[in-house]
Amino acid sequence: MVTTAYSLGILQYIPFFYVIWSDDLLSASEISVVKKTIEQDASLNPEEKQQLMLWLNRENPPKDEEIKSWKQTISHSQIKLIENDTYPLTSFSQRLGNAHCAGCEFNDHLKHIEINLGIQPNHYNHLFDVEVIHERTSKQYDAEVLDNLLKGSHGALVDSFRKFIDQPIFEWDIDRDKEVFRNRVLEQVFLLGEKGYGAMAYPKDFGGIENMPAYAAIFEHLMYVDGSLAVKFGVQFGLFGGSIQKLGTAKHHDQYLKNAGRSKLLGCFAMTETGHGSNVRGIKTTATYDASSDRIIINTPGQNDNKEYIGNALHSKIATVFAQLIVNGKNEGVHAILVPLRNEKHEVLEGITIEDNGYKLGLNGVDNGKIWFNQVKVPRENLLDKYGEIRKDGSYFSAIKNPNKRFFTMLGTLVGGRICVARGALGGAKMALTIAVKYALGRRQFNDSIKMQEDLIMDYPTHQLRLTPLVASAYVYHFALEELMKQYSDNSKSDKRMIETQVAGLKSVITWFASDTIQECREACGGKGYLLENRLADLRADVDIFTTFEGDNTVLLQLAAKGILSDFKAEFNSAGFSSVLKLLQSQLSDKLTAINPLYSNKVDAEHLYNPKFHQHAFNYRTRRLTYTLAMRIRSYIKKGVPAYQAFLKVQTHLLALGKAYSVELAYKEYLKVYDGIEDTEYKDLMKKLGSLYALYQIRLDAQWYLEQGYIGSSKSKAIRQRVERLSSELRPHIEVLVEGFGIPDHCVTAPIAQ
Repeated sequence: MVTTAYSLGILQYIPFFYVIWSDDLLSASEISVVKKTIEQDASLNPEEKQQLMLWLNRENPPKDEEIKSWKQTISHSQIKLIENDTYPLTSFSQRLGNAHCAGCEFNDHLKHIEINLGIQPNHYNHLFDVEVIHERTSKQYDAEVLDNLLKGSHGALVDSFRKFIDQPIFEWDIDRDKEVFRNRVLEQVFLLGEKGYGAMAYPKDFGGIENMPAYAAIFEHLMYVDGSLAVKFGVQFGLFGGSIQKLGTAKHHDQYLKNAGRSKLLGCFAMTETGHGSNVRGIKTTATYDASSDRIIINTPGQNDNKEYIGNALHSKIATVFAQLIVNGKNEGVHAILVPLRNEKHEVLEGITIEDNGYKLGLNGVDNGKIWFNQVKVPRENLLDKYGEIRKDGSYFSAIKNPNKRFFTMLGTLVGGRICVARGALGGAKMALTIAVKYALGRRQFNDSIKMQEDLIMDYPTHQLRLTPLVASAYVYHFALEELMKQYSDNSKSDKRMIETQVAGLKSVITWFASDTIQECREACGGKGYLLENRLADLRADVDIFTTFEGDNTVLLQLAAKGILSDFKAEFNSAGFSSVLKLLQSQLSDKLTAINPLYSNKVDAEHLYNPKFHQHAFNYRTRRLTYTLAMRIRSYIKKGVPAYQAFLKVQTHLLALGKAYSVELAYKEYLKVYDGIEDTEYKDLMKKLGSLYALYQIRLDAQWYLEQGYIGSSKSKAIRQRVERLSSELRPHIEVLVEGFGIPDHCVTAPIAQ
């Protein structure tokens, strides 16, 4: 046998050398790890050390015949590779030595190579022509620990809620009759309200616990039950109840809020109009104050000025209607008014027309409808008047004198809904990833030997590459949303404009991520993913709308970009632009110096996995896009182009900036949580997830980074390879990672996930 050509000391290193020379990623830093191990290995004699060192010369690598000899040595050994060994390659190498020296003692240094190079069985089990004792997942990490990280400070409440939804009324089922579906969801909402879950974000005097982050966590968990339930829950308690809480005053709270939180008063949120979509400021519905009757008259002026896609439209008795408030002939801008829709017998009131939107792509358990108002009169007190009131003498008053500031202040109070939308979409993505990963850990297909068991599809590098970066992204986005909700809920910070910009961006990138992820998971499950019973079809249909409701993503990204560009303060117009530009130049120009070629081509693992590199790359992209965008707009304005037209000309640039800013923000917020993790083993795992997310995002924008000279071709290639490598390194832990999402087993009902 060929193995007689190698001494016992060298024989133990043969599997390691075969693996590292079969990998194109043998960098200088990795060579140093192997060299250090060899130098510290007292069991090797000087000749053996010399030979091993010669095999580490990248300028003069081992010849193909030598590598083939290593392969033959391994293949003829009859040694089994056992994946659930603590250090599988080290154990395999020691058994290889034992086959030629029974009872010999072997050094313990080899494991340092396995640990420091991140070598995993899936890097080499296809290289070795030996029997592999496969394992579904490693036992190194505990899903409960990861789940606790994600639950954060409201773990006890989330645990309690998971138990609560483990009852027949919340069991997921295939239901294609919208009337039956809607009634089932309505019963679920009644129960949730009765048990106090809907009022969670409200003040204690109105049945709540004033905990918006916990409410968001509950909202995400309802996505695990059913998307329609999550949305109807959000409409009733978040939008309708939230509008009363945030825009109303004590008289409204006392009269409506407790009943809204307990589902005793069903309401809807009538903002969007058929003809005006995302342009809330331009809605046409009017609310005209009539001093003679001391009433507000709600009217839909044109056929396409109706309220549309109003959730809860068919079940509700009252609506929060957004309309142009006209007092004494003056339009005071958009305000919210409570308008009754039905009487106690659930009959539609006079002057109101409501139509069912009918069947939709998804969310057919939600009763969406259209509403028209024909001179409908309501008491003056029905105006939600926290930011603007009609006094008893018929005059209008607002402490916020600037109409623009007043408008954005009112809308800013509802930003929590956008965070919940992003959280719900992310919940859909987590569910899809859990189903797809569990399926991939059970489904086998193909092998190069008819004698051996087919391979798990999760062991294929292509499958790892399509799912693992998405799992890593889900962790990053979860922590980012948790941190953002904490900041939004901090009542000591009255100015929410920065949060609005951040939420607009994150809502966009996360809901797009969710939609793309669910589609990828559907495809990754093949034909099984197409079956309704496996839930991916409904998840895809339900989450699709998240990209356009609570703000169309394309519009929101432009909103985020304008917030960045104006430094959250200045309004862009030809008169004020120069001062804003001067501010930008002072902040940015010193940060955009030429990148050192040594930096742009630095490819070692230590650098590419370093969060400082990731932050620098993301920040550079955001700053460069901000600066160049400002330059473009200034150029147009200097030519006399009106500010509005100038912005139209740079819309694609705005979108790029909004996305870049949001990716940077998500990673920055993720690092806050990462820095606080004390357990070194789990911190290492989270670093890998963060690195994978960051490198994956840089890879997606590699064209831009290459154009800017920020990375060179060799670094771009190295980043691609590192994304693949990290996806493989995380393969042994992939099941633990998706179980770490904390989705209750009773919710993961898809047969292919069992």
